[in-house]
Amino acid sequence: MKGIVFTEFLELVEDKFGIEYVDDIISKSNLESEGVYTAIGTYKFSEMVQLLSHLSEKTQLSINDLLYTYGLHFFSVLQNSYNGIIEQYKQPIDLLNAIENHIHVEVRKIYPDAELPTFDVSHKDASRITMLYTSSRGMYSFAKGLIESTFKHYGQEATIEITKLNDAGTEVKFEIQQHV
Repeated sequence: MKGIVFTEFLELVEDKFGIEYVDDIISKSNLESEGVYTAIGTYKFSEMVQLLSHLSEKTQLSINDLLYTYGLHFFSVLQNSYNGIIEQYKQPIDLLNAIENHIHVEVRKIYPDAELPTFDVSHKDASRITMLYTSSRGMYSFAKGLIESTFKHYGQEATIEITKLNDAGTEVKFEIQQHV
C-alpha cells in the first residue's frame, strides 16, 4: 500500500482526534515500519489494518465508519495531486466512469507498483452508474467516501446503494443515482 495512504491517514487522525491518538495507535501496533511513513514508500496493508483496529477500539467507531470518513477526506488529496485529471470531467458520473480507463492508468504511471481496486462499470447513463468494486482489501467504505466527495466536488448529490457480494466486502456493487 502506498505511503501517501498512511501519511494522510495519520494526518486525518491527528486533525480529528489529536496527536495523542496518533502516538497511541502507533505504539499499540506491531509495525514493521515502526510507524514512520513517506508518501512515496510502500508498506504492508497489515499495518493499516492494525492502525485502524486500534483507532476503532480507542474511538468506539467501526472500522467501516473510519474508512468512510477517511474516504471523504482523501478526495481532497486526490484533487490536489490530480486536479488536471479531475477537471477534465464536467459531471461526477463521467469521472466515476473514468476510474479504470483513465484515472488508474495515470496513477500507475506515477506509482507502477500501486495495488488499486477495480471498478467495473456495468451500467451508465446521464444520472445513474452501477459499478462493481473488487479489492482484496475490502475498503469499500473508503470508496463510498470518495464517491460522495466526488459528487460534492461537482455541487451534486447522489443516493449510493451498496450491496456486499461477499462477507469480506472484497466484491461490492455500487448503484449510484444522481439527484437531478
